[in-house]
Amino acid sequence: MSTTAVRSPAEYESRLRDYYYERSEEGRAVRVGEKAVSEQAAIVARYTDLFSQAQLDALRAAEEDAAGDDRERLYRLRKTCEGGLVSAQLAEQDDALENAILATRVTFKGEEMPLRAAQARIAVLDAYDDREQLGDLERTESAKLNPDRLALLTAAEELEREITGEPDPIARVEEEKAISLRELERALVAAADVTTDAYGRLRDFWFEKLLGPGRDAVPSTGHVAYMRRLSPLESTYTKEKAVEICLASTAALGFDMTAIPNIRLDLEDRPQKNPRACVIASDPPNVVHLITRAQGGLADYQAFMHEAGHALHYAGVDPRLSYTFRSISRDHALTEIYSYILEAVTREPAWHALHFGLSDAQAEENAQATLFLEALLYRRYTAKLRYELGFWENFAEEGGRSPRDYSERITEATGVRYDPRNYLSDMDGGFYSADYLRAWIRSAQLRAYLRREVGADWWRSLDTGEILRGFFAEGTRPTSEEMAGRFGFDPLDTGPLVADLSAA
Repeated sequence: MSTTAVRSPAEYESRLRDYYYERSEEGRAVRVGEKAVSEQAAIVARYTDLFSQAQLDALRAAEEDAAGDDRERLYRLRKTCEGGLVSAQLAEQDDALENAILATRVTFKGEEMPLRAAQARIAVLDAYDDREQLGDLERTESAKLNPDRLALLTAAEELEREITGEPDPIARVEEEKAISLRELERALVAAADVTTDAYGRLRDFWFEKLLGPGRDAVPSTGHVAYMRRLSPLESTYTKEKAVEICLASTAALGFDMTAIPNIRLDLEDRPQKNPRACVIASDPPNVVHLITRAQGGLADYQAFMHEAGHALHYAGVDPRLSYTFRSISRDHALTEIYSYILEAVTREPAWHALHFGLSDAQAEENAQATLFLEALLYRRYTAKLRYELGFWENFAEEGGRSPRDYSERITEATGVRYDPRNYLSDMDGGFYSADYLRAWIRSAQLRAYLRREVGADWWRSLDTGEILRGFFAEGTRPTSEEMAGRFGFDPLDTGPLVADLSAA
């Protein structure tokens, strides 16, 4: 077909599925360390016919003539076409940045290692000063790529403004997510404020227990991954038991992940493998990759359960749905609900007692550690959203050249010192921070709903699995806000979240 041809929506959707599959598989290969070089630009070049102004105009016209679910499906296809127009023009620049990250090396105590290997190593260093030193080296080398990050971010913003016709980046995101970011911010800040005292008690106790008395009053981010592992408790939460226990935990809900052939597990440790666990849903429900890099510690268990929520969602999608409602959503807030609710299993004291042979008192204390980590991350992301709103409000004048209040906001919120040099590397596109935070609210609502409908043992009940299976089958069609109503809550009702974060 000619690259200038315009497809019908059905033809476009079919071709788009092939495009996303190839890009997802390429991204997976690079992320897990199977490939040393990203070649996304070559894939984009093969699918240039998908992204043209004529195709965008045709999708917009079809959308205007449609109604109901079909209008929503066409809206998502149109927005995907807009995003594709941006990606097509930035693919080579994006590849260049990814390859620069892959090529960056850090030398620590005479050993040279890839940047991502350094990021993974920090989490397993027992000596406080070693973590401090390697963390600074990693941030210093990463910051050298900030000019490339800013150039890519600026180019993307200019293209999105031109293609969508909306000059305000915040308004653009609000329209797509169908929410008010400022209203969300107000609800989140209020929840953070009312739980500050509870967080302070948790922080003081667990900083002392995990980092020791010789720590800095405000430790750097180089210690966060170590704390997330609960490294001093590594002998309890061993690397070797992680897969077995997590599979048993999902099986208790009625999901035998070893018997779901379309979920492909990648649990191997490779030097270039990104240490951040993820799911890549290349073609839901047929091809779903769950990727983790175990290092020992509770973080392995939490990461596996978190990603299991994503994997089970995408693998549980009704295959009769259109490709759009199997794979394409307005944002990521919906699927993050399911990752958070599976991860919440690890915050149940009885889970710790059941799988690790702990006394009730020790299980309660270790579960409290997971609450501390949850509260730390919630506060971090709330402050991060506030920073990002300010960043984008002033982008037209400042051009993204200033870290603004990135470090101050997140440091004050968490008690952890954030390096201002991270202000670009710590920014996910499209206000993903807002999606995480909406999922925090929603998963707390879902947990309250499950406790009401199933009982205190919701985390090991087949009834919970049946409820979740019904939600998974709906794919990406519902919004996070629609799910709030299903659970019996207003979308911005933070009551269940405040109750969870106050249980110190």
